[in-house]
Amino acid sequence: MLIGVIADDFTGASDIAITLSKGLKGEGGLKTTQYLGLPVRPAAADVEAGVIALKSRSIPAEDAVAQSLAACRWLQEQGCRQIVFKYCSTFDSTDNGNIGPVADALAEHLGAQSVVVCPAFPAMGRTVYQGHLFVHDKLLNESGMEHHPLTPMKDADLRRVLQRQSHRRVAHIGWNTVVQGSQALQSAFQREAQQGRTLLIVDAISEHDLTAIGRACKDAVLVTGGSGIALALPHNFIAQGLAKGQKASVPHIDGPEAILVGSCSGATRQQIAEHQKAHPVLMIEVSDVLSGTTGPQQLVDFITEHQGQAPLVYSSGDPQTVQAVQQQHGREKVAAALDNLFGMTAQKLVEKGVRRIVVGGGETSGAVVSALNLGALTIGEEIDTGVPAMVSQGEQPIALALKSGNFGGKDFFARAVSALRG
Repeated sequence: MLIGVIADDFTGASDIAITLSKGLKGEGGLKTTQYLGLPVRPAAADVEAGVIALKSRSIPAEDAVAQSLAACRWLQEQGCRQIVFKYCSTFDSTDNGNIGPVADALAEHLGAQSVVVCPAFPAMGRTVYQGHLFVHDKLLNESGMEHHPLTPMKDADLRRVLQRQSHRRVAHIGWNTVVQGSQALQSAFQREAQQGRTLLIVDAISEHDLTAIGRACKDAVLVTGGSGIALALPHNFIAQGLAKGQKASVPHIDGPEAILVGSCSGATRQQIAEHQKAHPVLMIEVSDVLSGTTGPQQLVDFITEHQGQAPLVYSSGDPQTVQAVQQQHGREKVAAALDNLFGMTAQKLVEKGVRRIVVGGGETSGAVVSALNLGALTIGEEIDTGVPAMVSQGEQPIALALKSGNFGGKDFFARAVSALRG
């Protein structure tokens, strides 16, 4: 294994896994496997990039650090030459973490003196300029992320956000340096390290910028960022003759399908509205889940009744409704109830023969794959930007698509179900 990735949620893990699998256009990428939680056995000998999906974004910082360090040690045991800490392109975190504490701990463990911090993902409208994170043409704190139920982002200045979380000194490398190319960036990295500034927020407004940053990180033991930071990382190993570059492929899976959605993002709500124009959709009231009126069996019955029609069940709501429910019942209680609902539903669906599952929302994706205990997923072709088709291993493989809340076009859910069949 050449590159090891520690991702703080399951959809983000899929996102960077497809980036590593694709590589640069015309060159190919690395043979990539996504591990669902900390692996308990060694990786297969032919895996070139391993992505460990943790559910550590919103847990206590000390727990996120412990899980991330355990993942790092396993990846090192597999021979990884470079570790990547992957977080969301909207830098989802609070003033207590978890991005800063995890980055600090990994840097100390690996002896890294210079660590790139770049959540930019231009293909999805996330860019970093003058140290500020933009979502399309809006500052992060004006993009809707300020209303996120778990990690409300109220400051677009990543220098301030990260410094509040980190014990290390934070610096900024501006776009004027980035456009000069990878050699200029490497010199800037060295200068900042000599000044004792370890965490380097780097501007990026295009994939060309991310490619330059990735190439500049060819000797870095630790890199952090959104999935875009991995664009050129396979190239570095291909150029050294350590990998050949290849195209991702997985077997397509036929069989019953289900769509489970627990995101409250604007994009997901639009996708649900589009899907229900031609497909059966069931909305779940959180209060009914908490009271026990609605449970996994009702969801399974609905999906079974509408097999072949891409049935979708969801608990998504507008931010104000979600916030009101959380205030009434408690955020942790609501999150736990929904995670349990979707996890148990997924288990029952697989027991009934469902083989294609599309999941919307990072927390929901984590709950589903954790409940299914699939172990590892092989990365296939990209369904939509940042969302690959994935297939579990074993005699009865399951095809999955895990979509982050804001990802995908309006017709994503129907296309994803179809793509998993091939």
